[in-house]
Amino acid sequence: MIVCLRAAAIAGVMAVVASTSVMAQTTTGTIPPQPPPYGVAPSQPAPPANQYSSNEIIDAGHHFFGSVSHGLAMVVEKAVSKWGLPNGYILGEEASGAFIGGLRYGDGTLYTRNAGDVRVFWEGPSFGFDFGAEGARTMMLVYSLPQTGAIFNRFGGINGSAYLVGGFGMTALSRSDIVVVPIRSGIGLRLGANLGWVKFTDSPTWNPF
Repeated sequence: MIVCLRAAAIAGVMAVVASTSVMAQTTTGTIPPQPPPYGVAPSQPAPPANQYSSNEIIDAGHHFFGSVSHGLAMVVEKAVSKWGLPNGYILGEEASGAFIGGLRYGDGTLYTRNAGDVRVFWEGPSFGFDFGAEGARTMMLVYSLPQTGAIFNRFGGINGSAYLVGGFGMTALSRSDIVVVPIRSGIGLRLGANLGWVKFTDSPTWNPF
């Protein structure tokens, strides 16, 4: 009888120990991450310290162009999807005209996050099937700019980079690893695919070459 009672007591203690071990494993085990509530998008990571997010560029464009435009947002997102996040942008105004051959002149300010702001001027020719005149406010996204002084150079057009939506047009220029993406909205009409370049200078000049 005593042996049976002892066996029952030992069995009871072993059951309590096993239950406690299972509860400890459940408590200290890795809990799988839970998905966010339905309809809540995960937050986007912050951009690197020297780059601008697409939202920052769109906000700057809305203030500059004077109205909230869905077309601007789509053009900026197109540029970001193709070239990534810019580390600078230019806001300015320009005038241009063309009849087979054309000219373009503009001035504005280059903004960077941690290298200061710089006044810039630009001018350049265009050649090709291109007719019309244009006066426009212009935003230019700048990619892979190593320093502000590197903008003062000649940049050639990238074939097949034209994009137009909602009254905003986008093209792209490049030199070495630097890419400049002008986004324009304004009066006038420019038709055709032109070949040319834009030269950035630190002072105004009439010489487009």
